[in-house]
Amino acid sequence: MTIGVCYGVVANNLPPANDVVQLYKSKGLTGMRIYFADAKALSALRGSGIALILDVGGNDVLASLAANASNAANWVRDNVRPYYPAVNIKYIAAGNEVLGGDTRNIVPAMRNLISALAGAGLGAIKVSTSIRFDAVTNSFPPSNGVFAQAYMTDVARLLASTGAPLLTNVYPYFAYKDNPRDIQLNYATFRPGTTVRDQNNGLTYTCLFDAMVDAVVAALERAGAPGVRVVVSESGWPSASGFAATADNARAYNQGLIDHVGGGTPKRPGLLETYIFAMFNENFKTGELIQKHFGLFNPDKSPAYPIRFQ
Repeated sequence: MTIGVCYGVVANNLPPANDVVQLYKSKGLTGMRIYFADAKALSALRGSGIALILDVGGNDVLASLAANASNAANWVRDNVRPYYPAVNIKYIAAGNEVLGGDTRNIVPAMRNLISALAGAGLGAIKVSTSIRFDAVTNSFPPSNGVFAQAYMTDVARLLASTGAPLLTNVYPYFAYKDNPRDIQLNYATFRPGTTVRDQNNGLTYTCLFDAMVDAVVAALERAGAPGVRVVVSESGWPSASGFAATADNARAYNQGLIDHVGGGTPKRPGLLETYIFAMFNENFKTGELIQKHFGLFNPDKSPAYPIRFQ
């Protein structure tokens, strides 16, 4: 499995979960991410074979899981045992883009979930957390990447001890939007024409995505966790309502991503497991208007723009 798609549901006009799973299967999509233990989605996934990243939910859930082992055991009892292995739960994400004081809950929640899964005989399911790219600093050149805060060293070493990957949300769109003077659009969207060399190791980059992923790899190495894999748990490009947010750029980026990740990055060649954000345009997303326009599909299941998955 190389390409999955994130199934966000911040909308009031999406198809039923059973129809969504059928849409994944009809497109040959073999991976999905959901952002809380959504019983409708989990039930619809039974027997599908689709590999799943299951997020625990918001920071309140994360805090509860961190607080004590029995909370984690109850969460696994209620949200994992009824579905696994009929639902192919591959990773559990203890938090998504956690910030500020809530970061102190990540490692305790992970430890409690790992113990709860082991106690339930479900140790094959790996526990991680999903980070924003800006958890890494000094990201250019990629080989200079280092985690910005100390808690990430603890996360990285825990992952190294369990064999779980680091889930990382990688968005060249936001890097380009924040710095269009120094970053070329073609470099951000997998179009040819720009080459960047890392003077520290001689590796050559033809797309910003690879450079961002390899900065995370460098940060893992500096944290003493060189064996930890990176899984790209979100990546995408908006198709409307903002700077460089066009259907043409979104199609170029997401098609380029699909066609690219089978080969990995200059630092780590080979398959790079990646999840596109998102399956649908979500009309209740808040923040910048672009947040409503990351979908590969409209709520009526029609493509937002032409895309091939295989």
